[in-house]
Amino acid sequence: MILSIYNFTSLTDKFHNFLLAHMSEGIVLATELIVTGLLVITFVAVLAMVLIYLERKVAAYMQLRLGPNRVGIYGTGQVVADVLKLVLKEGITPDGADKLMFNLAPYVVLSTCMMALAPIAFGNGLVLWDLNIGVLYITSITSLGVIGILIAGWSSNNKYSMLGAMRSGAQIVSYELSAGLCIISIVVLSGSMQISDIVNSQADGWWIFKGHIPVIIAFVIFIIAATAELNRAPFDLAEAESELTAGFHTEYSGMKFAMFFLAEYINMFVLCAMAATLFLGGWMPFHIGHWTSFNNVMDYIPSPLWFFGKTFFIIFIIMWFRWTFPRLRVDQLLDLEWKYLLPISMVNLLAIALMNILGWHF
Repeated sequence: MILSIYNFTSLTDKFHNFLLAHMSEGIVLATELIVTGLLVITFVAVLAMVLIYLERKVAAYMQLRLGPNRVGIYGTGQVVADVLKLVLKEGITPDGADKLMFNLAPYVVLSTCMMALAPIAFGNGLVLWDLNIGVLYITSITSLGVIGILIAGWSSNNKYSMLGAMRSGAQIVSYELSAGLCIISIVVLSGSMQISDIVNSQADGWWIFKGHIPVIIAFVIFIIAATAELNRAPFDLAEAESELTAGFHTEYSGMKFAMFFLAEYINMFVLCAMAATLFLGGWMPFHIGHWTSFNNVMDYIPSPLWFFGKTFFIIFIIMWFRWTFPRLRVDQLLDLEWKYLLPISMVNLLAIALMNILGWHF
């Protein structure tokens, strides 16, 4: 049994009842929406700074160097300095660009990834919107981000930007298929698309352990597909500096470039949080069957620590990829998806469905 002291539902209920005691229902709803929005914006800003610092330190570790270590304690001030630089930098719109679309694209990309945070369960009772189609909502919203990338590439009136946007569109649309099939695999096992139900279905063990080899295969394919959807190395063809300058955001500077940069890291967090939720139990502690004493000890660790620990572990793996594998060619990238990952995912989904029908999982 998860310890009740770590259930955040009571905390949010107290806040809601406190507002109801002093305001009308309409004002309470508006206040809660404003507070939630401010919390999400603050969380996104802090998370992006943490991930940028982590990216640099992981890169330094992989390359046997120190990384940022001059500005601030252990180089932590370097990220703050970079943020200030981007905020103060002038934003330039090219003369030949479609100004409306050019300025709209960063907002489309950033708003979609922020909206995808809504159904994610950060802890026991710590979720913004626990809707019954949470998994479908996240996959649908994150798919809209490619529209902003295509708008950015087309409106920039730059051939390198357009090539990068087209590459990104083809890449994301292709790898979404494999990622979607891996997500459906867990939906089949848990019997629900609601995030809280998927997490609760792993109370007696995470699916990556209960689901045998087929779920491990689905997890590996999901991580590969997620890396490709993020346009990160070795799938960074949309931003290939040696070929396309900076890809679809070549013409962007200042805050508009910062919004693309921020969206990349928030998308990475969202996809890694999805992987942690679907395959590693989300905020659920590590439980083993009927080992009551062991499970009770695990319950003393707060649920947000479990969630963020698993999520950052997967983020570390994706960052590790960047300094391990060389960049693929476009034909190799599409061959990997259409000739290998997609057929394997389809067969694997059938195996998981059969395993679920026969009750072969733990």
